Amino acid sequence: MSDLVITMAKVDALPPTRVTDDTSILTIKRLVFEPLVNWDQGHAYPGLFASWTHDAEGRRWHFQIRPDAVFHDGVPCRAAHVLDFIEGILASVDMFGMKWSYARYLARTRITAASDSVVLVESEHPFADILDIFSEFYIARIAPDGRATLGTGAFQFTELTPHAQAILEARDGRAGQVRRITLDCAPEPEARWARLQQGRADVAMQLDHMKKPLARDGQFRWLSAVSTLSVMYYLNCYSGAFMAPGARLAANLAVDKEALVRDVFGGQAAASSTIVGPAHLGMAAGDIAPIAYDPDQARALLDTSHVSRDLLLRTPTHMPEHAPEISRFVAEALERVGFHVRIETEHDRPEYARQVGRKEIGDLSIFDSSPHSSFRVLDDKISSASQAVWWQGYHDTKVQELIAAANSAVAPLAREAAYAACLRRLNENPPWLYLVHPIAMAAARLDAPAISLDAKGTLAIG
Repeated sequence: MSDLVITMAKVDALPPTRVTDDTSILTIKRLVFEPLVNWDQGHAYPGLFASWTHDAEGRRWHFQIRPDAVFHDGVPCRAAHVLDFIEGILASVDMFGMKWSYARYLARTRITAASDSVVLVESEHPFADILDIFSEFYIARIAPDGRATLGTGAFQFTELTPHAQAILEARDGRAGQVRRITLDCAPEPEARWARLQQGRADVAMQLDHMKKPLARDGQFRWLSAVSTLSVMYYLNCYSGAFMAPGARLAANLAVDKEALVRDVFGGQAAASSTIVGPAHLGMAAGDIAPIAYDPDQARALLDTSHVSRDLLLRTPTHMPEHAPEISRFVAEALERVGFHVRIETEHDRPEYARQVGRKEIGDLSIFDSSPHSSFRVLDDKISSASQAVWWQGYHDTKVQELIAAANSAVAPLAREAAYAACLRRLNENPPWLYLVHPIAMAAARLDAPAISLDAKGTLAIG
């Protein structure tokens, strides 16, 4: 067996109720804890729940806890632990202090313990999307030192210095050939890259955040995946030019996404075609191409839309990466087809998120959409029935009908087809200015143990 040193942007054990999209923390969760349900390419697979059954309508779900699920202190995992975790997470907030949507998703459900080893979910409506929600719930318990470090995963914490280093030890043979993992914190990607080059790390994560894109050579083993993250612009559908569907389509036609990928992302991104990326449910069945670059058609649409040509474009300085450069690129593209664009920069990123949540987006605001669940993106950001925090006034009757159909679909193939139809319609009548999905990237020594990188940018061992 071997040891492994991984350098990453963050090292910490967050409270059990803290939800995060940070790939460093998600990697730690993947190693130490377990999600109730595993997720891959839009589909659900056993995790802490070894199996599940449901009635014909998808209103009653029984989830069976893995029989050998034991926390790192030897306590068997019971349904009561799952219920306590869910109760806490329903009141959780994000990194900006804004409440997550789980309470809304589960408002019309009843979650109880059918037995010590079975969790029962009862819903007023068909609810196959419970699988998406449970894929984000990593069950953790508080250790005697007050930290949330007790899980049921293949590795356990033996040392933790937040924001510096953690040591994980393998347990019960589930970790393959790796005996010990040292997690070293290096917030800057250039520092992570240097540690790998100097032989001080076996794996360097999040190298897609480098200011200058790396040339992949044969010195290291390179791992990459098109991210579930969407870099896009919310378009103001409440007022102004983008109330008009033709103007929204014109904005999408005006931006050369391939040039954006080349000139701003150094080739480390893929053009978007709809609200989610290639790994989301519905995309494989949807076969949806990005909206073509066609400035002439954009100008023609603007001429027939009769909308104001004056736009306020809002941007932060980071999150997403390269936000100011992207905004300059997009502003110039919109100017070329007849818009007049003024850029406004917000330097306080948490306040920027709160402003977007308050619908203070000017005419368009750059943002990053991170959920790996097609259900969540639609419900949080597109649905005019939900009108949730990130919804920006978009309404399309056909889209609403398709969302309802997807929410009611229970059989896996029917559910995938329903989401595919919805995503295709959102390509035809876009609510956003679609841009790119960054390519998550990590590098490892050639002799490092087997590792993989998923579409969320998280590492797995073996």
